[in-house]
Amino acid sequence: MVATDNVQKTPPEEATFNLAAYLKERQKLCDTALDQAIPIIYPETIYEAMRYSLLAGGKRVRPILCLATCEMIGGTIEMAMPTACAVEMIHTMSLIHDDLPAMDNDDYRRGKLTNHKVYGEDVAILAGDGLLALAFEFVAIQTPQNVKRELVLQVIARLGRALGAAGLVGGQVVDLESEGKSDISLETLNFIHQHKTAALLEACVVCGGIIAGASPEDVQRLTRYAQNIGLAFQIIDDILDITATQEQLGKTAGKDQKAQKVTYPSLWGLEESRLKAQELVKAACAELEPFGERAKSLQAIAHFIISRNN
Repeated sequence: MVATDNVQKTPPEEATFNLAAYLKERQKLCDTALDQAIPIIYPETIYEAMRYSLLAGGKRVRPILCLATCEMIGGTIEMAMPTACAVEMIHTMSLIHDDLPAMDNDDYRRGKLTNHKVYGEDVAILAGDGLLALAFEFVAIQTPQNVKRELVLQVIARLGRALGAAGLVGGQVVDLESEGKSDISLETLNFIHQHKTAALLEACVVCGGIIAGASPEDVQRLTRYAQNIGLAFQIIDDILDITATQEQLGKTAGKDQKAQKVTYPSLWGLEESRLKAQELVKAACAELEPFGERAKSLQAIAHFIISRNN
């Protein structure tokens, strides 16, 4: 019996929680809200470019994490939806800019031509800028009045930090500086992805909790959960860049090797990288144990992150 338990592959929380149905329902809610957030007005080109990338599909993991955390702490979808939309706008901005020739230089994203291939580099840069500005405006104006204004201010500050030089931007700079160098340490690689990937994921989770009035202790637990799944997310991304096809990824496969980037698989190998990702998810889920049944969605999403194929 013990041996059987040791090889059990389906975590208990997934066995009793229909994650596929949950993700499909929440993705639809997020897609509807994002569609309504950006109507096409004059000058039409910029709004069309913003919508092109924002509504190009995607799993909506980040906004769903925001909504799920808010509900776990005791809030509602309505309270968190403006912040959920904002994190997806920020994420989309980062993808548009990341795909530019001056950055990672990719022609495809989510199975479609990248923004700059459709609208040109000039409009693509401005579309990212437009989404970034709208994200903060959206949180400030659209968050319901039953959320205390000081909590909204905290959310805006956290989103700004996650995005700026202390977060995503700083991680991207170190990532660019590290290309083609074979002596990048694990410490530097962790810095890149704790900032470039995990910082925004952390903001999604923590901001969802803040909106619902999470205690300082809960915020700390949510922070550790999010940091762990953020790093696990990146490890799986690195693995998929090697093992998945362009059709599966919706973007160019094998880019990391072509750019001579140091990745987790290049340091640890594929199998060890998978084991590290599993350990991170296990640690993340342990942080949510005090929330009991209310945490089942966040725990299931954590396991989904390391089982995905795109």
